[in-house]
Amino acid sequence: MAEIVKADGWQDPPWQASLGAESRRKYRQVVDRWYVGFTDLTGGQGLLGQVEGRVSTVVAAWLAVQPATWRGAITHVAIDVCAIFRSEIRAALPHARIVVDHFHVVQLANAKLAELRRRLTWKMRGRRGRKGDPEYDHRRLLCSAAEELTDHQRTVLERDLTRIGSCGRHILVGWHAKEKLRDLPALTRAHPTRSQISHRLHAFYAWCADHAYLPELVTLAATVEAWQVEIEAFLLTGITNAKS
Repeated sequence: MAEIVKADGWQDPPWQASLGAESRRKYRQVVDRWYVGFTDLTGGQGLLGQVEGRVSTVVAAWLAVQPATWRGAITHVAIDVCAIFRSEIRAALPHARIVVDHFHVVQLANAKLAELRRRLTWKMRGRRGRKGDPEYDHRRLLCSAAEELTDHQRTVLERDLTRIGSCGRHILVGWHAKEKLRDLPALTRAHPTRSQISHRLHAFYAWCADHAYLPELVTLAATVEAWQVEIEAFLLTGITNAKS
């Protein structure tokens, strides 16, 4: 929701002088575009509550008014990769284990890969990617799971990106980093041991460290490390917030 307001001291630019009053007004947002939903992930209660805003205070306020016995019965909380949620949940529910669904981990990896691709396109071409650029034409393949690609698709992807030079090869490095991170969620519900989790984490961290000249991989590795406990909790429990 938004309301139209005229800011103090606002003067219409010359090109707007002939426009009507309604056309010259500015907009101010009066309702936040984001809402936080609290959902029962294991029972049949569905949506438990919804509050406006995406800040720590709204999470803390909602949890604070819930009965103490209800809060004490919570064992796990599944959230997005959001530090403000984590800090407030730790404060309000210190006994609960926080879980980050694998969906959010893969989403994060794909987002960093897209950042890398766009940055290198600008570096190589001095413009945004467009149809006809191999890295742009293959952007869907880059975000696809490796096991879902046919042998032909993978061959074409690697061939076309290699042909455009170092920037293309760096994009492939980012793609391999994403796939090494995806090796972690593959352990879900397979009752992995901590050594198995550690082995795959080490492979991912080592790959990012070996290619630390790509800032997107450094940021991705740092984020995964900061959320490693919560990611491991998902691998061991399989608890997801997909229902929300």
